Formats: sequence, C-alpha cells, structure tokens
Amino acid sequence: MNYEAPLWLPGGQLQTIWPALYARRGHPGQPLYQRERWVTPDADFIDVDWLRSSTQQPLLVMFHGLEGSSVSHYAQAFANYARAQNYGFVVPHFRGCSGEINRGPRAYHSGDFEEIGWILSRLRQQHQGAIVVVGISLGGNALLRWAEEMGAQAARVVDAVASICSPLDLAASGQAIGRGFNRLVYTRMFLASMKPKAMLKLAQHPGLFSAKKLRAARDLYEFDNVFTAPLHGFKNTQDYWQRASAQPHLNQIRLPALVVNALNDPFIPASSLPQQKEVGPCVTLWQPRQGGHVGFAAGALPGHLRTLPMTVGGWLSAQINSKQRDNFNG
Repeated sequence: MNYEAPLWLPGGQLQTIWPALYARRGHPGQPLYQRERWVTPDADFIDVDWLRSSTQQPLLVMFHGLEGSSVSHYAQAFANYARAQNYGFVVPHFRGCSGEINRGPRAYHSGDFEEIGWILSRLRQQHQGAIVVVGISLGGNALLRWAEEMGAQAARVVDAVASICSPLDLAASGQAIGRGFNRLVYTRMFLASMKPKAMLKLAQHPGLFSAKKLRAARDLYEFDNVFTAPLHGFKNTQDYWQRASAQPHLNQIRLPALVVNALNDPFIPASSLPQQKEVGPCVTLWQPRQGGHVGFAAGALPGHLRTLPMTVGGWLSAQINSKQRDNFNG
C-alpha cells in the first residue's frame, strides 16, 4: 500500500486542511442518511445514521473522530465508497456529536471501548452479513481498545477493523496538538466546539465540574483535566491518556486489524508510532510518508478523497473474502 500526495499539495498541514475543506468526496451532495435513535444501557441516547442495503451484504461501520459526525469529509467519502460497493454503511455518533446534546453526565473519550462494544454487539444482532469497522482518529483508537479488550472474542462480532490516523499514544499526540501552529489552529477549533457542549452539560447537571476552570482551559490537556477525565472515571489527564492509549496493547488483538498513520500527520509524531515487531501477527501497519491527518487527497485540483476508502475498503474486503474461503474450506 502506498500513497504520494499531488505536487500541488505539499506538507502535512496542507494535506490535512485542504481535503477537509475543498476536496471532492465522491457523489455530488451529502449522503441521504436514515437516522435512528438508540437508547443506551444507562438510559441516555445515541443517534445512528444509515445507508441501508441488504442485510446479507457486508456492512461498513464508521466511528468518527473528535467532534466529527456522519457529514465529516471522511464519512462522506466512505459512504460513497460503500454505496458503490453495494455495502451497507452506518455511522453511530458518539454522545453529543449528532447535533443534539445527550442527557447523561458524560460525553465520549478516546478509550470509550465499552460504548464501542455495545454498539457493535447491537449491530451484530441485527445484521446477517459480514461486518467491517473503520475508526477515524479518536474513534480509531477507541475501536482498537475494544479489539484489545475483547481478544479472540472480537472476531465473533466483526470480521475486521481498521484505524485511520489514530493517536495511539495519546500523550505524544496531546503534546503535539498543544504546540505552535497546531495550538493556534486545531486546538482553538476543537475547544470552540467542545467548551459550549461542556457548558450545556453543566447546565443539565449543576456541579458536575468547575465552570471557571473550564473557561480557563487553553489546550486539550487542561480541558481533559477539567472535563473528559473526571466525567469518565479517570483521575486526571495523565491517567486518561495513559489508560486510554491503544498502542501498548496492540499485540493483544486477535482479529485482522489495519492501522494507518501518515508519517507527516501534524497531530501524531512519527517517532511515537508502533513498529511491526511490536504489534503482533494480526495487525498490519501502513505508514506512508505523506497524507496528513485524515487527508490523502489525490488527483488534479481540487483533488478527490477516493484513495483512502478504496485502499482501506479494499483491505477490509480482502479480509471478508479470506474468512469466507476459510469457512468454506473448513
């Protein structure tokens, strides 16, 4: 697997920003999703957006990234890929990311593998065909944490998983996004979305955290210390980043897993990425020199986003075919 950025798209920052704003996602217009609301085991809710096909056809599940949704540029690109393959496609939204704040005294986080597990188990119960799963950035780390926790049992729920541009070492990525250009642009963008949601959560549940400390947070470390860590059972940011990181446990994965990280991703230092000898036989690493953070645009201006879905989707399809051959021969 290889990727080379077009000559007109140099550098990790541009390869991150341009695809998100301007590159073609595939089929004109946004995917026409059907939305379902699922009640969670703790009496909260999540919203799930579908492009349906036959329950006998493969189902492609996508877990979005930090503050993402079913209309994020990467979700639209994968939706168009799934439609072309006649696959079903579904985006379960993490809590608070579907356009409506959730009810409970929690949100979502990078190690939210219990939520991933509940969602995938429900999908397995209602879908007869193969299920493959893609996680983007935060969603990919949480997906890999689920695969690690499940071990051999994961293969009874889904056929293969893939993470794309995921911060597998949360401390390294947290430090990277808190410096220089990243702090000025991405940190500011994320906090502009996350802080108002947190204040809505505080209005729902007075006393949940300190409004003064939240308003004073200037980076993700401080935000996680006030909000994400204590609301989800962690002592502080350091405890959260350490316990939620997927990288230390990749050798525990027992189903086919593809881990994609560009070496010029502005959020994820290349020096923090795993090597093949560290991850075990079930994990395939793809670490191209270029691509940015969930970018991978190709072609002439303004570029298109077909490369990533076709490459990752092709790998996932190969895992489905391999499993079907093994079952037939067995």
